[in-house]
Amino acid sequence: MAEYRLQGLSCANCARELEEEIQKLNHGENAKILFNSSKLIVSDDIALNKVEKILAGDGASILKRDEDAHDHNHDHGAGSKLLFLIGASALLYILAMVFEKSMPGWMAVVLYLAGAALSGYATFLKGLKNLFKLKFNIDTLMTIALIGAFGIGEWKEGTLVAILFGINEYLEGLGMNKARKSMETLLDAAPKKAIVLKGGQEKVLPVGELKTDDIVLVKSGQKIPSDGVVVEGRSSVNEAAITGESMPVDKMTGEPVFGGSINNEGVLKVRITKSYDDSSLAKILHLVEEAQETKTPTEQFINKFAKYYTPLIMGVAAVVMVVPPFFGGDWGSWFYQGLAVLIVGCPCALIISSPIAIISGITRNARNGILVKGGVFLEQLGHIETVAFDKTGTLTKGEPHVEKVISYYKEEFLIAAGSIERSSSHPLAKAVMKEVEKHGISLEEPADITTIPGQGVEAAVSGKLYRLGNEAIIPSAAIDEKIQADIDQLKNAGYTLVAVSDDSRVLGLFGIADEIRPESKAVIQHLYKAGVKKAIMLTGDHEKTAKKVAEAVGLTDFHANLLPDQKVEKINDLIHERKTAMVGDGINDAPALAVADLGIAMGKGTDSAIETADIVLMQDHLGKLPSAIKIAKRVNAVIKLNISLALGLKLIALLLTIPGLLTLWIAILSDMGATILVTLISLTILIDKSSASVHSN
Repeated sequence: MAEYRLQGLSCANCARELEEEIQKLNHGENAKILFNSSKLIVSDDIALNKVEKILAGDGASILKRDEDAHDHNHDHGAGSKLLFLIGASALLYILAMVFEKSMPGWMAVVLYLAGAALSGYATFLKGLKNLFKLKFNIDTLMTIALIGAFGIGEWKEGTLVAILFGINEYLEGLGMNKARKSMETLLDAAPKKAIVLKGGQEKVLPVGELKTDDIVLVKSGQKIPSDGVVVEGRSSVNEAAITGESMPVDKMTGEPVFGGSINNEGVLKVRITKSYDDSSLAKILHLVEEAQETKTPTEQFINKFAKYYTPLIMGVAAVVMVVPPFFGGDWGSWFYQGLAVLIVGCPCALIISSPIAIISGITRNARNGILVKGGVFLEQLGHIETVAFDKTGTLTKGEPHVEKVISYYKEEFLIAAGSIERSSSHPLAKAVMKEVEKHGISLEEPADITTIPGQGVEAAVSGKLYRLGNEAIIPSAAIDEKIQADIDQLKNAGYTLVAVSDDSRVLGLFGIADEIRPESKAVIQHLYKAGVKKAIMLTGDHEKTAKKVAEAVGLTDFHANLLPDQKVEKINDLIHERKTAMVGDGINDAPALAVADLGIAMGKGTDSAIETADIVLMQDHLGKLPSAIKIAKRVNAVIKLNISLALGLKLIALLLTIPGLLTLWIAILSDMGATILVTLISLTILIDKSSASVHSN
């Protein structure tokens, strides 16, 4: 399949009709026109000259390769040309209207016709072609209305209709281009060039030519060209393009970096671990572009409705023209009313009531580091009432953390614990070391380290034997009532116990738990405020630990000791009650994520997270989840309001036909007014009022 950039697409409905025509060509059955991103996807075997001919019939064209990088300038140029023509039309219209009584009648007619031709010739030509093909769309309706108006001598109103329709098309294009520009700004995060080090020489290459294990030089202010690992240097890096977080992240040798992130200061040498096409940023941008084109149930309904709507309006217009004169009505005035009905029937505002809002919502979330894979998922997110969370790595950090320390012989306890654990890579050992390091104690090198299966380790520190491990490693003689009470207290609180003792004494106890994310409690509260009715936890951890986390973060309910298939059963129960989202890490929770109405994955750019879920929280924390739900609810509300306005204004205009008050200019103003309102309301979604993450105090 080949992909081309397009210019001159006038409306979503026209794009759909062009797509249908191209699909009738040989090898064209899989052709797609992506209106929102102005792209054409066709088979390599299709006759491109025939495709270009079809596009030209609607004023669209394929951008040449050398124009591709500057296609936004062409869009701007096309808009400027239309605006100039509208201005010239308006000037001719004003001249004709002002000097109508002082000039010959034929001269005024010429000025009116010239004014109508300048702003409406493209619509008129397309409409005539459609009329001969018996194809009825917006252009056909406008052409019939203009021919009818001029046919009955309504030169002034016919010209005004042409001018107002031109303004309407300009504003509609302006709104869609604004939404596209916001998406293009996001896509500009993609780096274009890379400085590759080869044989001690610096060579500038396009990022597409980068290979795995290439070493690239990233200077201050430059974008990191693809995912990699720092091999030399130290700097802070802005990862906003990936995670939506503006706070810089310190990077040093051995740490991973994402393509598209910006090196703030210093110089980094990075070993490329993925070609650009496989990088996190490339996948994100590809998915965001795809997401624009997925149709929500609402959009699908509107598109189906529009197919029948236009012929229906033509039928209504015919009835208005023909029926009243049979009952004594004036033929001329009712014919005029019928023409006005045709103009009211233009479905422009209805068709754009959803796409601009959807693009704006997806873009807003993408800016915040929330990857929504399609409009259908954005719409679904706005209906979610239950959110089920995995525990480990979602509500908690997924890393052991010393939460409680009970020391009986503090200094000896910490020296023994730190000395034994200093060389261990076990997660519990790392947690113990973090706690010991807080106290700045000098440690010794352990000797004679022996592992005791199922219990822990013992080792000599400064010539004395110490034991470190679970409760079983403590000599029974060393446990008195107080120590036993402390052990029971830690276990009952859901902590993992790490004890340190010698042959006769217990030196101290560590209570270790998976550290709760600092934002989790605040996030849950904000979810309730955003309209979520139930927040629960599904975990494979034991009951006491689960209860402790659930109470700490303020969950509605929790279920512990669950195997993956049992999580799926719980999700199935929940989705029968309410619309349910599952939030997990994108790997272990894949079955539950798939079964839920909406799967939301945690994952700081990890491939598995991006591929598994419907929505990905690229920050790898929950902070912006409430914001995402609010944006989704706002998008849904805006779409409903847009549809109501689009249909409501048309209904009011149609009702004016009953007393015979509907005029051509009122008809076009009703459609233009709806288009302007729908566009402006949709673009307000892009206004960023509350994109900050939720943090705990």
